[in-house]
Amino acid sequence: MGDPLETYRRMRDFGRTPEPAGEVGEREGAPRFVVQRHRASRLHYDVRFEIDGVLVSWAVPKGPTLDPSARRLAMHVEDHPIEYLDFEGVIPSGEYGGGDVIVWDIGTWEPVKTDDARAAVDGGELHAEVHGRKLRGRFVLVRRGDDGGSGEPWMMLHKRDEHAVEGWDPEDHPRSVLSGRTNDEVLADPHRLWRSDAPAAEAAVSLLPEALPDSAIDELASLGTQGTWDVFGRRLKVTNLDKVLFPGDPPVTKRELLAYTARIAPTALPYLEGRALNLHRYPDGAESKGFWHKERPRHAPEWLGAWDNEEADEGETETYVVADEPAALVWAANFGALEWHPWTSRTSAPHEPTYALIDLDPGTSTSWDDLLVLARLHRTALDHLGVTARAKVTGRRGIQVWVPVVEGYTFEDTRAWVEKLSRTVGKVVPELVSWKWEVRARKGLARLDYTQNAINKTLVAPYSPRPGPEAPVSVPIAWDELDDPDLRPDRWTIRTVLDRVSERGDPFRALLGAAQELPEIS
Repeated sequence: MGDPLETYRRMRDFGRTPEPAGEVGEREGAPRFVVQRHRASRLHYDVRFEIDGVLVSWAVPKGPTLDPSARRLAMHVEDHPIEYLDFEGVIPSGEYGGGDVIVWDIGTWEPVKTDDARAAVDGGELHAEVHGRKLRGRFVLVRRGDDGGSGEPWMMLHKRDEHAVEGWDPEDHPRSVLSGRTNDEVLADPHRLWRSDAPAAEAAVSLLPEALPDSAIDELASLGTQGTWDVFGRRLKVTNLDKVLFPGDPPVTKRELLAYTARIAPTALPYLEGRALNLHRYPDGAESKGFWHKERPRHAPEWLGAWDNEEADEGETETYVVADEPAALVWAANFGALEWHPWTSRTSAPHEPTYALIDLDPGTSTSWDDLLVLARLHRTALDHLGVTARAKVTGRRGIQVWVPVVEGYTFEDTRAWVEKLSRTVGKVVPELVSWKWEVRARKGLARLDYTQNAINKTLVAPYSPRPGPEAPVSVPIAWDELDDPDLRPDRWTIRTVLDRVSERGDPFRALLGAAQELPEIS
């Protein structure tokens, strides 16, 4: 057999397309498959099976389904390089296949009724047992044309086996299994791009923050109770490393907090950089009384970012810390800040918020299910308005929603808009909401707190720890996670959230670069 990627290469001008030329790969372990949801000139799903070092591919307009009564048209297209297995990003408009792509499903598969999958494809009938995260069970692809060449129509179906589900629609499951994002979110902020000037194995370039090398964590682990730590190019004096800061089993020490902060800092930084930072300090640990610290201390290192508040009255904070680099967050954690609260506005325009904030604050009688009802109603309302927004659990009891906005809004504008939105939602479930602001007057009901939209009123930052047992974390979630029965506001801790970010990515990245005008609410 000749080069199986010849057709693929012939169809592309690699001087223009950012895709890799690709090479035939080596077989390693069980063969893999991937399904990509691809919005090019029209929406379709690319179903690809690893066979003989390439991805044998079909374009399925309506997508694969577990419904055994459905028959799907599947157009046999050119074989693709193995590098496409985890491609998720945007192919530029005007290029072949231009559009946004997510990894809709991925897993392994095994050919059935043959030991030669390539021969089965050439013969016009492939039986595949797939083991994916969404697709499972026996699929059959049958050629309907004559010669099996690229562009020939096939039919794809699912057998009536234990994994079959009547009426199963792929459009009911729109998110990536790698990042948890939708196509819209990838289009707004792709995690990966193709590069045509790189070798095939390096063609998919990650746009995620560069992770801290393991050697830096090893260095921290090797220190005694104090020392100098080289982290993110800064020499930081760290102290009391074995001090217990959070109760737990085992307790969480300052050393562990610093390691977490250094690991998460590149992911968290986009939501803090360029903003004044209010620090909630607990130098004696989460079980002691904390206090707010806003003034940049005089002993802070010269490299630590700062902002002078020229409008400060006597007795108010004059100079704030600004976390413009990852090392600044590590400094804050070493300073005893267990919580990080960035301003909603930037130091360049302190009176202009960049986010409208929706704070779902539960009352003493508000159950978790009640709070989820309120969050889902806000999700529905925002979707109806066509507004890009994302939620996060607070690490305590609540849920917050961040809405990115364009320049020019005042805090009065965002506060009025959020109030109108939340009052509209509150009318649907008046039995769950109180508009009284004194806690005693609320009689245990939830508060939809639009008053957080004010200068120097802050909400806890994404990925900030909270002062509680096991060191819970305020974690961004995808909208569909509001339907996850295992979701809890304090579900993740500094010991578990890094694995989540590694597996699912950062749902809040969809907010970066997505600033929008706030629509009228009728």
